[in-house]
Amino acid sequence: MVKSKKVKESTHLSEVIIHGIQEKKGNEIVRLDLQNVYSSVSDYFVICHAESTTQVRAIAKSVEEEVYKSIKQDPWRKEGIDHAEWILLDYIDVVVHIFKTDKRQFYAIEDLWGDAELKYFQSA
Repeated sequence: MVKSKKVKESTHLSEVIIHGIQEKKGNEIVRLDLQNVYSSVSDYFVICHAESTTQVRAIAKSVEEEVYKSIKQDPWRKEGIDHAEWILLDYIDVVVHIFKTDKRQFYAIEDLWGDAELKYFQSA
């Protein structure tokens, strides 16, 4: 019972994050479901990319605002804000990766988690 409540909360959190990305027109939004992947670090990864560092920062800010407005939670950890080529927002159960387009292609995170179930979302 506790697990299903936690999963439901992390699913809701991922949906709020996706909405924040859509608000700033993030490209190729994908949610990797890692719940059934052995030794996964979180329930979900949410990944997107943008053409400029300005848009990468705007997406990260939008995600933070939407999550705080919805569930009053700040990221546990943030990385990459200064250079904005790959910003990571860690909400423990959901980790957000916002890439500049070339960095997403280079790191290909989706390929590293081949056992994860992928779900794609449209930009708003």
